[in-house]
Amino acid sequence: MESEVNHTMPYFQYPQTWHVIYADKHTCAEKDEKLENKVIKFSLTLLNPDLAGNPLDHFSGEESGLNDFYFLLVLAYFIAACIYIQPLWQAIQKSGPMHTVLRVLSTSLLLQVAAAFTNYLHLSRYSGDGIGIPFMGSLAELCDMISQIQMLYLLLSLCMGWALSRLKRAHGKPLQWDSTPASTGIAVAAVITQGILLLWEQFEDTNHHSYHVHRSTAGILLIVLRVILVMLLAATLYQIITVERSTIKRDFYIDFAKGCFLWFLCHPVLVAVSVVFRQHQQEKLITIGVILCQSISMIILYRLFLSRSLYWEVSSLSSVTLPLTMSSGYKSRNYS
Repeated sequence: MESEVNHTMPYFQYPQTWHVIYADKHTCAEKDEKLENKVIKFSLTLLNPDLAGNPLDHFSGEESGLNDFYFLLVLAYFIAACIYIQPLWQAIQKSGPMHTVLRVLSTSLLLQVAAAFTNYLHLSRYSGDGIGIPFMGSLAELCDMISQIQMLYLLLSLCMGWALSRLKRAHGKPLQWDSTPASTGIAVAAVITQGILLLWEQFEDTNHHSYHVHRSTAGILLIVLRVILVMLLAATLYQIITVERSTIKRDFYIDFAKGCFLWFLCHPVLVAVSVVFRQHQQEKLITIGVILCQSISMIILYRLFLSRSLYWEVSSLSSVTLPLTMSSGYKSRNYS
């Protein structure tokens, strides 16, 4: 005989831990009773109420709101693509000192978009059946991992390449991706280290929802790695900026440093700040904060490399060392 029992918990303001115990007449009997090879099957479904109060949502207190966030994020990406896809594509099609940088940056952005979209698909299904689409969750993590590795290689290789090119006294060259064996080796070593730690974390924690929280040993080492990389980039960029005589190039390096620091430091800072919040709020804070900060970092880098006036000044005057100060007549010039 099949029976169904529903029990509604009273409303409570903050998430709480509940212990559910299943018992029947056989488990509670004082004497052992033979079941005569009968198998008792039961299913237990736990649902949280949605905004209307209907128990149709499988999200826990730690996961609630993430699905709506990914929906808004995908919508924002779509609107931005409709507005900026044509000028961005035209800039990528043109050859120039920053051509490869724009291609790699755009590839990382596409991977971020793919990660957000697949996460939205997974969480949308998860809200209905409590299972979701595990393949989509894994695909989202893979896209995010590749994007993180690409951005690490791009930023570190650019910074170290500029530093090493200055040691060769190549001050008259335009800013471009100066790839040298030394800078490539440093970037590849950092990429391999981060890749190993990311894979290690995947084997330690298979929960797709807690990818950004970094509660495992590998996650803590990833945070330490990001802090070390920030210190390396800060020391390198400080050395470049202090000896740079060109005001325009110095401003370029400062804006580049802002994008780098925001990309690498947002994760450690948010993990440290999340300690003061309740446990069920930490995952949402870190996940949403990291995605938004890294999106802002990409916007800073895009504006830096796509700015027409700055691009013309830095990339076209390849044989001119710009003075430290500019006259008012120079500032009033217009460039197409």
